[in-house]
Parts: sequence; C-alpha cells; structure tokens
Amino acid sequence: MNQVTVKAEINASIQDVWEKWTQPAHVMQWNNASDDWHCPSAENDLREGGAFTFVMAAKDGSMSFPFSGIYAHVELHKGLAYAMSDGRKVQVTFESIGNSTIVTEVFDPENIHPVDFQQAGWQAILNNFKSYAEK
Repeated sequence: MNQVTVKAEINASIQDVWEKWTQPAHVMQWNNASDDWHCPSAENDLREGGAFTFVMAAKDGSMSFPFSGIYAHVELHKGLAYAMSDGRKVQVTFESIGNSTIVTEVFDPENIHPVDFQQAGWQAILNNFKSYAEK
C-alpha cells in the first residue's frame, strides 16, 4: 500500500510549531478537519514508547472516536514517528526554512475510505494547524 503525504509551510519558528503540535492544550485548539468537529480532550506522553490519545468528536455529539498511537521515535524540533492503534504508521517531520517551518506528514492509509478522501482530511487538519500556529 502506498503511503500518503500532506504538507504545509507554517509562518512560525520551529520551536513554536513544535510546541503547538505536541502540547495537549494546543492540540485541542486545532485538531479537527472542519468547523463541525473538535478535539475535546488530548493526552500526549511525548517520548519513544509513550502513548497519545486525541479524542475527535462531532460538536453535535453524534459521533466521536479516539485517535491514538504509540511513539516509535521522537526527536525534538525534527520529527516524530508513531504507530496508530490499528498498526498503521505515521511519520511527521519539521524543517526550518528561514522564519518558516515545513511540516510534512506521511501516513499509511486505511482500507475503508478512498485514499484521496483520507489525504483531503489529513490536509484539512494540517491546514487548520497552520491557521492556529500562525496566530
């Protein structure tokens, strides 16, 4: 199965981007693909072997699910790698370019939804992160 890539250039320092990407209080502010969803809780044990759980929920209460995994690699201001609870793998890299930071996510798609749908959803969340991190 081919991996899927999403990417965004964030107009913020790598230190600020890293903090907003990894700190639960920040994650809860940006971790949704559309305005009718939110992230009501987030836990993040940011270390190799550490676990994270971000609850993704429809604001109307009709649906929610935990997005969770275990970190395989954590390198401060450089990147993260983790396995989601279903075993799919994700790699996130942070690259400083002048006053900006490029965030790239590469993930294994699941077999239920079309790949372009998954890519659009992950890109929407990343775009939401960009808006939040640039405030």
